[in-house]
Amino acid sequence: MRVFLTGATGFIGSRIIPELLAAGHQVLGLARSNASARSLAAAGAEAHRGALEDLASLRAGAEQADAVIHTAFDHEFTNFLANCEKDRRAITALGAALQGSARPLLITSGTGIGDAGPGQPAVETIFNPDHPNPRIASEQAGNALLEAGVDVRVVRLPQVHDTRRQGLITPLIEMSREKGIVGYVGDGANRWPAAHVLDVAKLYTLVLDHGHKGDRYHAVAEGGITARAIAEVVATGLGLPAVSLSAAEAPKYLGWLAMFAGLDMPASSDRTRAQLGWTPTGPDLIADLKAMDYSPTVGAA
Repeated sequence: MRVFLTGATGFIGSRIIPELLAAGHQVLGLARSNASARSLAAAGAEAHRGALEDLASLRAGAEQADAVIHTAFDHEFTNFLANCEKDRRAITALGAALQGSARPLLITSGTGIGDAGPGQPAVETIFNPDHPNPRIASEQAGNALLEAGVDVRVVRLPQVHDTRRQGLITPLIEMSREKGIVGYVGDGANRWPAAHVLDVAKLYTLVLDHGHKGDRYHAVAEGGITARAIAEVVATGLGLPAVSLSAAEAPKYLGWLAMFAGLDMPASSDRTRAQLGWTPTGPDLIADLKAMDYSPTVGAA
């Protein structure tokens, strides 16, 4: 298939390209700049010039493809709500180009939207319409397209990591360096799920090739690592103390990250593994955090 990939030069998208090529697909990647277009060419993909905000460019890319994988997202979390609404518009535009066909659209969300209740792992079969995370906008847009007949499939992400980036933990490291402590909320027993970026890239390709219309898939290798365990290994890397913060203190040290820092977000991928045969093999989150370079120049890259 000819696959239109948004976020094609990003952290996850750039790893999806070789997986798609190895599976025999062609890749048309969204490119915002000449540098991105050159990067895509070097990776064996074709470039389609456009941007997440340029809905006409998204529609044009989707119209040229047999399938769409949407991984692009604006990760400026100080404008998180606005960026989630931007993603809603992007998904709607991509789906409009596919309507009336059997061409699949893979969209991206977060595992928390499958929240099964306090202390329970999020699961693929649950869509929680009352979840407070603004990222729910992505799945709301996907649901509307499903009702219109579009083959929408959802990949929900945990903290996606390697030794350079670790989801929300990357800004935690930056804030900790600035504040002089590595903070966690309360006893730090709340949990975050995780998966290595290469395992996540494999899952997108499996969902494209073997997934089903309307299904949700969890890219979860580890169901839940405690916030305290994360904070302690980061503190060792930075040479700073790991400090328990009250919910009231958290915004002072964690800024916008405080709204996530105390959440208990365990997640399961049992259904995903059973359906698709996905078997994560990459390093775990703590191993990658221990192996990373915490020098300021690397951490800021």
